[in-house]
Amino acid sequence: MSGPSPIGDFLARQVRLRRGDLLIAGLAGAATAAATTLLLGLSGWFLAGAALAGAAGPAAVQAFNYLLPSAGLRGLAILRTAGRYGERLFGHRAAFRALAALRPALFAGLAASPPQQSLTLSTGEASARLVQDVNAIETLFVRRSAPWAATAAAGAAAAVMGLASIWASVAFLAGLALQLVLGRRLADHLTRVAGRDQLRAAGRLKDGLGAYLLAAPELRCFDLTDRAVEALMVHDTDLGRANLARSDAESLLGLGQAALTALTVVSVAALSAGAPLPLAALAVLAALAGLEGVTALLRAAQQQGAYREAISRLDALLVDAGPPRGAPPADADVEIDGHRLAPGDRLAIVGPSGGGKTRTLEALVGLRDAPPGRILIGARPLEAEATGWARALFAYAPQDARLLTGTVAENLRLAAPDAEEAALWEVLADAQLDARVRRLPKGLQTWIGDGGEVLSGGERRRLSLARAYLRPAPWLLLDEPTEGLDATTETKLLAALERRLGRTGQGAVIVSHRLAPLALCSTRLTLGGV
Repeated sequence: MSGPSPIGDFLARQVRLRRGDLLIAGLAGAATAAATTLLLGLSGWFLAGAALAGAAGPAAVQAFNYLLPSAGLRGLAILRTAGRYGERLFGHRAAFRALAALRPALFAGLAASPPQQSLTLSTGEASARLVQDVNAIETLFVRRSAPWAATAAAGAAAAVMGLASIWASVAFLAGLALQLVLGRRLADHLTRVAGRDQLRAAGRLKDGLGAYLLAAPELRCFDLTDRAVEALMVHDTDLGRANLARSDAESLLGLGQAALTALTVVSVAALSAGAPLPLAALAVLAALAGLEGVTALLRAAQQQGAYREAISRLDALLVDAGPPRGAPPADADVEIDGHRLAPGDRLAIVGPSGGGKTRTLEALVGLRDAPPGRILIGARPLEAEATGWARALFAYAPQDARLLTGTVAENLRLAAPDAEEAALWEVLADAQLDARVRRLPKGLQTWIGDGGEVLSGGERRRLSLARAYLRPAPWLLLDEPTEGLDATTETKLLAALERRLGRTGQGAVIVSHRLAPLALCSTRLTLGGV
């Protein structure tokens, strides 16, 4: 990575914040590694000593002290278990707490990013970055205790090997250093591209899958399902190749690590040959355990390619919105193309399709860049302010209603998380949807399916409208609020909207191609085609 990295800085702050948990995890990892090494070495000494005592006859067996080594083995086994539990508990707790701060920061960064960036990020690609890229970072965060464990394993192994031969310890440390240096360099060389390609291929597959799922009804109607599957299989094949390339690289690294391990162990065995058999067995098994202790470091090195790619991709999401600037006052005037609106006023925006009506509403809530010189909030040009600066003033019901995969209540409470149930029923009544929701199996708690598929198109639009009503904002932005409704329902909905505006004192900006909604407004703005 080159240049400043927002994610890198964020993770560095999280490491400082979680240093207590990470320190305990590191110490526990060190204790686990040392106990594992000593346990295996002592086991070798004990077994070899017991075998020699048995071969020497009954007198040697009677003289052999097996109680003390047995107690040591049991103590080391308990220490290893407790250490492993502590390492995982505190290491994962630190990682999960860091991720609990990271994901909201990424969502906030995505919301604060320039519209030309955020609107080009597909659902599948956003999912890939917020799930698999974050998981890649989690893996490296959890493995921060690996250097502690490797150091403890190497130290313990070298110390006990010295009982057999000081040169065995030297050979072990030399082999260990060679394995670390070569292993890390080869891992960076062999897996960097493979890890990067794996993340990118998974992102493309999720991107394509998300796009085709949204178009599933049309694909079935036009008998294009097989073609869509073929297109997705191309991405799936690319992901399979990337996975295979990474597996091949990791296998090659594993083969090299095994060869270096064998060479080191053989060297230790040869240099310990002059020591008594129990000490020679202790040295060989301690060497195996010590080399195993550095495996986590080498695995972390193999993840560096995916880690760097994840950092790079997430850096693009973590946007620094700059120092916060206060939102405009609730009673601020709104001016659109010279039409100045005081609180409580109502404006109808009309014009041919493609004339910029919806884009004007989206600019007000920060979903698109504000056109220069066209929109003023409290006499301040909207384009000169941060994205979403005036969002608190508006409650928006878009033309294309987007609903969560959840319950009716969960969708409504997006606008007001603490809203009481009575308030939910009130806005549903104003949207002419309360009777329909009461007939649902669980009322407000009914699951409405993926994107609200349980509801009809008109019902989804009215649920979106009710959600806008629930938001405590001084202005309503309504884009085609009665599109797709029959005349009777439209009449009732507009009458309820008239009463609601009179009761709340809210202003309204309404976009519609139908005449009835426009009758609610005293001012009209016509936008031409582009």
